[in-house]
Amino acid sequence: MEKIWFAEYHKTGIPETVELPAENTSLLDIFERNFKKFSSRDAFIFMDKTLTFDELDIASRKFAAYLQSLGLAKGTRVAVMMPNVLQYPVVAVGVFRAGFVLVNVNPLYTARELEHQLNDSGAEVLVIIENFAAVYQSIIGKTPVKHVVVASVGDMLGLVKGTLVNFVLRKVRKQIPAWDIPGHISFNTAINKVSANQYKRPQLTLSDTAVLQYTGGTTGVSKGAELTHRNLVSNMLQCDAIFQSKFGPGDGSPEDRIFCALPLYHIFAFMVCALYGMYKGQPNVLIPNPRDLPAVIKELRKYKPNFFPAVNTLFNALVHNEEFKQLDHSNMKIAMGGGMAVLPSTAEAWKKVTGTVIIEGYGLSETSPVASVNPPASEEFSGTIGIPLPLTDIAILDDEGNHLAIGEQGEISIRGPQVMKGYWNRPDETAKVMSSDGFFRTGDIGIMNDRGFVKIVDRKKDMILVSGFNVYPSEIEEVIATHPKVLEVAAIGVADEKSGEVPKLFVVKKDPSLTTEEVLAYAKENLTGYKRPRYVEFMDELPKSNVGKILRKDLRK
Repeated sequence: MEKIWFAEYHKTGIPETVELPAENTSLLDIFERNFKKFSSRDAFIFMDKTLTFDELDIASRKFAAYLQSLGLAKGTRVAVMMPNVLQYPVVAVGVFRAGFVLVNVNPLYTARELEHQLNDSGAEVLVIIENFAAVYQSIIGKTPVKHVVVASVGDMLGLVKGTLVNFVLRKVRKQIPAWDIPGHISFNTAINKVSANQYKRPQLTLSDTAVLQYTGGTTGVSKGAELTHRNLVSNMLQCDAIFQSKFGPGDGSPEDRIFCALPLYHIFAFMVCALYGMYKGQPNVLIPNPRDLPAVIKELRKYKPNFFPAVNTLFNALVHNEEFKQLDHSNMKIAMGGGMAVLPSTAEAWKKVTGTVIIEGYGLSETSPVASVNPPASEEFSGTIGIPLPLTDIAILDDEGNHLAIGEQGEISIRGPQVMKGYWNRPDETAKVMSSDGFFRTGDIGIMNDRGFVKIVDRKKDMILVSGFNVYPSEIEEVIATHPKVLEVAAIGVADEKSGEVPKLFVVKKDPSLTTEEVLAYAKENLTGYKRPRYVEFMDELPKSNVGKILRKDLRK
């Protein structure tokens, strides 16, 4: 069953396979080669300040030398709690170059969540932006952390601009709560404390762990997906095989820019923006706050990106913005949706405004993350998550792990070199999600068609059971989102005496005149009886993660 999609590859020019490097290599080999090859090119752009590949090489080597000077063992976990700023790639690459393991941390974590992740990962070093230092301060002494590096947003923006930015954040906007972390070191001090010449290259292989990427915790306690250098290198090469139909084989053009509006600590942006950009020699335009639409549009106007990975909520917000509609979109080659389902209504509006088809992809933290994608040459939005990447098998399994036939509904399961080693120190949890024949069970329910394209029906845990019938929130949301007066919508199940559960809608209005009666009438026209929502609640905005994913669990509360 898994091989039927080969024909689709031949139609689109996507390679059926990719050649992986030798076992005794790692991400370091790719970084070192590309630092030389692209030395004068821009690697990252933030607030109009550029960081070239050569500057990234030197700064990351200096940070790696600092980490090594602490006398820590190979494989030491380094937690990094930062938004999209220039320090992030310097630190992340520095961690790899030191022979350590990167632990990505959401900067918006509460003290409880941060304490859990630091303890679970065993991180001995924490690199944190000062905006969130007060959060860590409240848990000092409760984690294994021995060394703390505190960065400021303006650290790498130059003396004049950096000083001004830090002053505004601290004194004018008052966005930095008072903090006191005894024994900490500033980022600029750390980066200049040890000469780059003292850096010693570690011996790493593809089997070594590179990243602990923590899941969102929506299925219980947050767990660390253990991603090896093989997982990340494989996924980087797989993505390149997919994207080269638009960007061409070999090195990328220095004029091609990646618009990084997703947070780099999230695995989607970490792979398709940061690692892919460093592999191809393409600069990333870093956006620290994608919810600030005027700032996002300003950067889009200025840099005219060729590659724009985003989530449905950002695409949807932009296509309803009059200023965005007036931009020159002629440079756009790929708009890629991930992290959550792209609604057909959003994709239709995006194509109308930009002339570009949103290419939906699919993956999870456990798959590094990309497992499937629609061919970039597609001329229409498919409403599916596409076909598997090269070297990747996708199967639809039942609850007992049996492979289901084409068209049958079951759990989407993935096998390939990008699938994690397992959950960090959790063999029990790892065993729950791995089948006997090596497939990772995603928790997503889907169907595969006879061309090998997979459509997600919904998350297993989000399913609503109405009088014994399975109702999937995503189907309801897709329908209601097409109503001309609806801006955003989310559906959940609520308890009901007669049918066990019934659907409830949370709606953000596009038109203030929208009424509950209109929504229910529209649902009646387009949905069968048991799928129709019984309740509608209007909201000014829906709760979202920092990536922009709608948080149904918060709506259930």
